[in-house]
Amino acid sequence: MATVEVESATSALEWLERQGPVPLLISDIYMPEMDGIELLRRVRRSWPDMAVLVITGVAEVGTAVECLQQGALDYLAKPVQLEEVRARIHNALERHRLALENRYLQQSYQERLEAQLRELVSRNKEMFLGQIQMAVRMLEKKDVYTRGHSNRVAVYAVKTAVQMGYTGEMLDQIRLGGELHDIGKIGTRDEVLNKPGPLTPDEFEEIKKHVVEGEEILEPLRREHPLVLDIVRSHHERIDGTGFPDRLTGDTIPVVARMVAVADAFDAMTTSRAYRPSRSPGEAFDELERCAGTHFDPPVVSAFQRAFPDLERLPINPGDQRPSTDS
Repeated sequence: MATVEVESATSALEWLERQGPVPLLISDIYMPEMDGIELLRRVRRSWPDMAVLVITGVAEVGTAVECLQQGALDYLAKPVQLEEVRARIHNALERHRLALENRYLQQSYQERLEAQLRELVSRNKEMFLGQIQMAVRMLEKKDVYTRGHSNRVAVYAVKTAVQMGYTGEMLDQIRLGGELHDIGKIGTRDEVLNKPGPLTPDEFEEIKKHVVEGEEILEPLRREHPLVLDIVRSHHERIDGTGFPDRLTGDTIPVVARMVAVADAFDAMTTSRAYRPSRSPGEAFDELERCAGTHFDPPVVSAFQRAFPDLERLPINPGDQRPSTDS
């Protein structure tokens, strides 16, 4: 690819004024004279079709969300891997191509426009989901103790939902919600995520923010996948109202979040963590039963136990199975 490098955001704008837009702009956030977010605003105002990829050394969920809200197609935290940068650039350029294609479609016949716009929306949604799922894998690579956690939770939750009679689209959303339930932790400090001992009150408050921040990250999915956002926000609520972030009780907690809460707790108990060794599946089942009615929904605990009657095959290996939505 042909590239042009400039030394500042101001120089970038001057160059674009002289030469015209480029398919892709890659920018840092913190720069002298003008920061990357202001550059992003001006670029999107003057050249709305230009793709922008932000790379920064400060991994803050708030900054990432602001960049995406201002129109950046992607956000990468340093240090980055070359293959990851290649993949993100490929996606950004593809999104740029789709944007130009969309402009052409708006000038064509209405029937053709409607058909191709549906395809465009689907492809954009798939790319967004792909980027978010890549972020989940990056998050789990930061902590050896939680690798495979999101996929296992998705498997546990889907099979529990099948036992409770759910099918079709609801299972698809439960699977996706299980995979993405901890996405908000991408902004949590490593020293808090991997702390080997008890958290301080301030550290626990930081951890608790991941459910709200995860919901913010996944806001583009709300219209078509509202249950996914219910899972992300409410999977730490408890039946007795002592959970977070909203202290919901009983049936006011979305049922999909109640299912993921049981799956999440079981996987946490049966895998080793920085702060404690793993428990046996039998011990984890006993703990779920003990907390049914206070922390967990009793019918969900029963359905989970029916879904996994053979303790010898637990915990599952995420490499052996995917979270199937077949009933």
